[in-house]
Amino acid sequence: MFRPWLDKYPEEVNTEIDESKFIDLVEMVEQTFQQYPQHTAFINMDETLSYQELELQSRQIAVYLQQSPELVKGDRVAIMMPNLLQYPIILLGILRAGMTVVNVNPLYTASELKHQLNDSGSKAIFIVSNFAQTLENIVKDTQVKRVVLTKVGDALPLVKRKIVNFMVAYVKRMVPKFKLPGAKSYRLALKQGAKARYIRPVITLDDIAFIQYTGGTTGVSKGAVMTHRNMAASLAQADAVFGFKIEQQSEMIVTALPLYHAFALTVNCLFFIKKGASNLLITNPRDLNTFIKTMSKYKFTYFTALNTLFNALLHHPKIGGVDFSSLKITIAGGMATQTKVASQWKQFTGCTVIEGYGLTECAPMVSTNSYNVTEHDGSIGLPMPGTDLRLIDDNNEIVNDFNLPGEIEIKGPQVMPCYWQNEEETALVFDDGWFKSGDIGLFDEKGLLYLVDRKKDMILVSGFNVYPNEIEDVVTQLDGVLEAAVVGIEDGFTGEAVKLFVVLSDFKVTVSDIKTHCSKYLTPYKRPKKVEIVTELPKNNVGKVLRRLLKDR
Repeated sequence: MFRPWLDKYPEEVNTEIDESKFIDLVEMVEQTFQQYPQHTAFINMDETLSYQELELQSRQIAVYLQQSPELVKGDRVAIMMPNLLQYPIILLGILRAGMTVVNVNPLYTASELKHQLNDSGSKAIFIVSNFAQTLENIVKDTQVKRVVLTKVGDALPLVKRKIVNFMVAYVKRMVPKFKLPGAKSYRLALKQGAKARYIRPVITLDDIAFIQYTGGTTGVSKGAVMTHRNMAASLAQADAVFGFKIEQQSEMIVTALPLYHAFALTVNCLFFIKKGASNLLITNPRDLNTFIKTMSKYKFTYFTALNTLFNALLHHPKIGGVDFSSLKITIAGGMATQTKVASQWKQFTGCTVIEGYGLTECAPMVSTNSYNVTEHDGSIGLPMPGTDLRLIDDNNEIVNDFNLPGEIEIKGPQVMPCYWQNEEETALVFDDGWFKSGDIGLFDEKGLLYLVDRKKDMILVSGFNVYPNEIEDVVTQLDGVLEAAVVGIEDGFTGEAVKLFVVLSDFKVTVSDIKTHCSKYLTPYKRPKKVEIVTELPKNNVGKVLRRLLKDR
């Protein structure tokens, strides 16, 4: 089989992954708690959380969940909030209770949230009060039996907590009115969890740790099942590639990417916990002034971002106030990093952008460039240790030559076993044990993998997957819309943006009406940036819309 990468790894990289040494995530974090109790685990809003404090508070959340009569081991518990100190506490608390984490994008609309909660069968949810109104609208139509509300400042010291929560609710008016009868407070959950003894559940590597939702070709998001084995494999692979570059306890990674996203969840949160290092959590990276002000206070050594974030930072007038002298490694993922942006980042920080490639279904890392690359060449590097790749051409034949494209198929211990309770979609993405990525790639003579194009019609907006069918389905529900088709167009800020073509049956419907309708049912990054009203859509002889022709326009 064609494996041109096998002898291309740096000597320091251990290309063998010993699965006999895998441990579940609970045992992993317990080891860190014991080894580095006084070291800083997380920083947010200039407050620190030590590993000792993280152990105590996550244990209290675990006990609270174990004491909840409607919950048992293996139940799904959702988290819906931005990057706050509460996030890792709750996340580890759910895992330590022997339950499954369902990460939810806090920007979801009510209909999107309802689908994810119902599909996962989540029985409980931890949610920040800013988004409680969204839950209020649909909670009665879900299986959720326990709601735990937290305010933005709830993990901060008393005086600061009151000031922050007052400012968020009454000065900035960021908390819409809501009613959630029976909801419990996060602070009360901690207190109740402190009153009983923690009973560590028996956890196997095949138990489900996370259900991470990702878009589908049908337009409905699917839950990728991530077992403790999958996550242990991904962390072992990251350790093999980057572990020897991390000094225990002395590293700090900037985490501006959301923890509900598979990339930040694994690379930033869990991997740096495994290494006993620190996470600088950025709650709102869109607030660049505050983001840059926060970064300027710390000597961070690792940085992860998407192309759009690199670009925004580089063009901000205050970025010169940030000290990048301690930065050792910059990792990009989620979307391709533009050559110009990577070059500017290198010139400004002295640090080369290391490009990676992954998918939610692969926990998420598939390949990465080496830690010692000196220039960004546009490749997505070498497969993660223990990972096998192959390329399949349009004739369903294996590609066995350089510079010839094919669909990337993946096999490795980090690949999910299935989509949650979705045999049909699972069958579509597996080919005799190989996961079909839907992405087109090729290998060059150096054994490096390059991402050429996407086989599916997926649109990548700021690192988030957007699927045309979902948007088309929403738009056609608007009275007066006859047909709709969506394509991706180039966008200098988000990489790609959504363009919508609409055929009307009622010409009183305006572009403004369509955008208002989309705002009601779609998360912001899924909403069309451009809307064009047309008289007809191009179709083939069986009536299928030819999006390619629309894209060419």
